[in-house]
Amino acid sequence: MGIDNSKPSKNNFETAKDSAGSVWSEKAARFADALLPRCNFPEPGTVYKCAVSGGPDSLALLALAVRAGLRVTCYHVDHRIRTGSHAEAGTVRAAAELLGAEFVSLSVRVEEGPNLEARARALRKAALPSGAATGHTLDDQAETLLINLLRGAALDGLSGMEANFSHPILRIRRSETKKLTELLLLDPVMDPSNDDPRFLRNRVRHELLPLCNEIARRDVAVLLARTAEVVFAENKFLNDLAAGIKPDSTAEVLRAHEVLAKRALRGWLRGLNAEKHPPSHESLEMVMEVVKKKRLACQLPGGIDVRRSKGSLIVRP
Repeated sequence: MGIDNSKPSKNNFETAKDSAGSVWSEKAARFADALLPRCNFPEPGTVYKCAVSGGPDSLALLALAVRAGLRVTCYHVDHRIRTGSHAEAGTVRAAAELLGAEFVSLSVRVEEGPNLEARARALRKAALPSGAATGHTLDDQAETLLINLLRGAALDGLSGMEANFSHPILRIRRSETKKLTELLLLDPVMDPSNDDPRFLRNRVRHELLPLCNEIARRDVAVLLARTAEVVFAENKFLNDLAAGIKPDSTAEVLRAHEVLAKRALRGWLRGLNAEKHPPSHESLEMVMEVVKKKRLACQLPGGIDVRRSKGSLIVRP
């Protein structure tokens, strides 16, 4: 992984305004200021890290973070998947310099093969500093909820992402990030893979959501994002209740309401695999049968053996 710790400009909003007044035109400033109440940023002056790919969403994140008075460093990760991708770092560097943010360039190598998108995302996440903010929008939230629903996710998946300092523009629309970059006269990187129908998210974005809008005769992304927020709060409440249950104690699991018991077991089983994936419905039901003495043991995907012994659940890899 390569690192370029270039710092082309001072990390100060006032400097950005003075040196790049043409960027913060009156119209751009007014539009950004109207968006900020819907953003989740820390107090002005806070040191803040942003992941910036160079697309409209991440450039808008960078601009809004600067406009909010934060001391911003933007991190660009080159996956080296596309020819000429290294040039995209130059786009982000120029935007950072113009806006008054610091710039760090990172690179990873994604080998050819299946699950390219997922592996690239995992490497990107590993390369970025902990807590780096991403430019996920309300539209991303709606797409995520639909994707998880199609995969049969439970409440954890339907909760979507939490609007917080790591997802500060989650209540902003994709059309608004595009407009902001246009007003700032920035030239975003357009990733051709965002139109590739091989990826599920792209089909949800370009086919399923428009169809839902047509059928419902309204903008369903807003409704889906609102649903995700409601489910997130309720899911957190249930998780807090389930946290009081010791999942490897069969007595405690049996005493609890089955909804909370399964939730406690789901969290426990999730921690047993390296990828932290939640167990399938079938796996959870098999473990509940072990708890209820309907079977002595069960084997889960990955070769994990769960059995009951003297009132406890024992795990053997």
